[in-house]
Amino acid sequence: MGFVDILVFVVLAAIVIGIGLVQGSKDETPGKDDQASDYFLAGRGLTWWLVGFSLIAANISTEQFVGMSGKAADWLGMAIASYEWMAAITLIVVAFVFLPTFLKSGIYTIPEFLEYRYNAFARTVMAIATLVVLVGVPTASVIFSGAKVITGNFQGVMLFGLDFGSITLGCWIIGTVAAIYVFTGGLKACAWTDLLWGSGLILGGVIIAWKAFDLLAGTDATELAATAVGNVTPDQLENAGAWSRFWMLNEGPLPDGKLHMVRGAEDREIPWTALVVGLWIPNFFYWGLNQYITQRTLGSKSLAQGQKGVVFAAFLKLIIPFIVVIPGILAFNLFNSDLKDDAVNRNALVLSSNSPALYRSLTPSMKPEADDERNVSINESVLENLNGTGNGRMIYTFDAVFAELHPQDVARLNAHNFAQLADPAGLELPAAAASFADAAAFSQAVASQGLKHEPAIANEQLVAHDYDNAFPTLIRKLVPPGSGLKGFVLVAIFGAVVSSLASMLNSASTIATMDLYRKVSPRASQAQLVTAGRVFVVLFVLIAMVIAPILGHPAFGGIFTFIQEFQGFISPGILAIFLFGLLVHRAPRICGTVGLLLNPVLYGLFKFAPSIFGENIPPWLAGISALSFLDRMAVCFGLVVATLTAITLISPLKQPVDLPVNEDMDLRGSRGAFYAGLGVVAATIALYIVFW
Repeated sequence: MGFVDILVFVVLAAIVIGIGLVQGSKDETPGKDDQASDYFLAGRGLTWWLVGFSLIAANISTEQFVGMSGKAADWLGMAIASYEWMAAITLIVVAFVFLPTFLKSGIYTIPEFLEYRYNAFARTVMAIATLVVLVGVPTASVIFSGAKVITGNFQGVMLFGLDFGSITLGCWIIGTVAAIYVFTGGLKACAWTDLLWGSGLILGGVIIAWKAFDLLAGTDATELAATAVGNVTPDQLENAGAWSRFWMLNEGPLPDGKLHMVRGAEDREIPWTALVVGLWIPNFFYWGLNQYITQRTLGSKSLAQGQKGVVFAAFLKLIIPFIVVIPGILAFNLFNSDLKDDAVNRNALVLSSNSPALYRSLTPSMKPEADDERNVSINESVLENLNGTGNGRMIYTFDAVFAELHPQDVARLNAHNFAQLADPAGLELPAAAASFADAAAFSQAVASQGLKHEPAIANEQLVAHDYDNAFPTLIRKLVPPGSGLKGFVLVAIFGAVVSSLASMLNSASTIATMDLYRKVSPRASQAQLVTAGRVFVVLFVLIAMVIAPILGHPAFGGIFTFIQEFQGFISPGILAIFLFGLLVHRAPRICGTVGLLLNPVLYGLFKFAPSIFGENIPPWLAGISALSFLDRMAVCFGLVVATLTAITLISPLKQPVDLPVNEDMDLRGSRGAFYAGLGVVAATIALYIVFW
């Protein structure tokens, strides 16, 4: 980072945050009857362009730039774009099915709707579950992934005695900045900064994508051919343009090909079966029932403005994979060796911390480069770890790709793993000439044996590439320091992080205040509600900043999957009861409670069944547990819906529930938005055909 980049970064960040604080403080008059509405819902005065950009800025953060680009760089490729393109269709449904009911009822929060439709217990359960998941998972993960991107460009930079390459320090800086302006200005501050952050984010993504393709066109064909998923020769690449090179390098057949939206049923993350049901569940939950997203639409000036804004956001979702997913794939093609080096650093911290003696015995290929200035803090941490005694009996698992990259160390690792077992139970060390796949399989078998029968044993996964570092590597390699351009790109990424984080904090404080605090203090004044909201902002950001650095642990297996999988504990059940509440008018009130309580039990059973039952697991349960997490969510959704259907058939309501009506809301819809929505659906289908 040059001086000009730092200046651009600081000045632009200060300007945007300043605008948000000024806009957020407008019309804030002590004693007003609608102070809570001003703070939590921007006075219900957001126009379509604020709604649209705010939805995208709240959604697109380093969760996508780090997580999605990382998954794209790995084996999923374009398939991860289903989270974006299917979301476009989801948003159209939300605009014309969910939004009219929510705006008509005048609710502050999504859990509030459950009390009107079902009962107070359902509202409280959803509020608490949402807070636990929201603060502990996406809020913490956005802080971590943002710090990972930003600090990747400050490795070795020390200022005021602080290491700005430290992810922990980055987490605390990001959390503090976001908390300041959401504390002061509420949703209105978030919406205005979202407008500016969102615009800069898209522009910054376009710059990175353009530079990546420009470099791809000029990179040595032989070097590129080594990263191809199919049989591509340097001669084929030599005279090809950038897009042709990208296509030839990554278009191979499944399961290795990265340009397929539809993957086989055996795929462990996004099989084609998930596109039928499973992926729709987190999509509809996220865009229609997730407080930190829907809070923007609840603040719409009118139904027409809200619908226009949601459709505009759906259009923008079609663009996102071209500036997030495709650059992630290019990161593997262009900077494969850098991702290997980042994995070495990550593995070195794990090994030196847990097994110092083993780490010392490994070859230099398993250790960070001592002369690389980016590794200063890494090497200091490793040296500190080597002075310790380790953390007990640890088994290290790895895959065949890792074994191929580190063939001289695989035998040492497996010998160490084998020595941890008190009872090998028939396992034998692989022969010296064993294949990479056999060596990897042995590490998995030892871990399985140890974890099942010896509680004192723990497991760590060693990785061949740090795919979560794909986008940070693109920024570091493609944007030269000193011109101000790197400062602009980084402030756009920083803004995306702060924007999403501020949105999450604002929504979490809204739920805590309006669904929990107001229940305990029903006579609280408008000013007291706002004060409570601000206290909750501080509390939640502190919790998230403590959790965030832990997410760098290899056990989480990629930040994006971590976020999506843990949403399964609540999203299928919530989606089921909301659909029943909206569409099945005679569903009894008890359905809300049953759906909310049943789903986490089912999802937890299916996810942890192998650990709970061990070798005695029933075959049908083992089959469900072996499914991808999206398919497990679909099973949970189906079982919850079946249960609610049975309850409704046995004991239907005699009369439909009368929901409250907000007389001040203009509920006339937008015909233009409807036709534009149909265009978005058609464009989505066309993209799936191209990348089938």
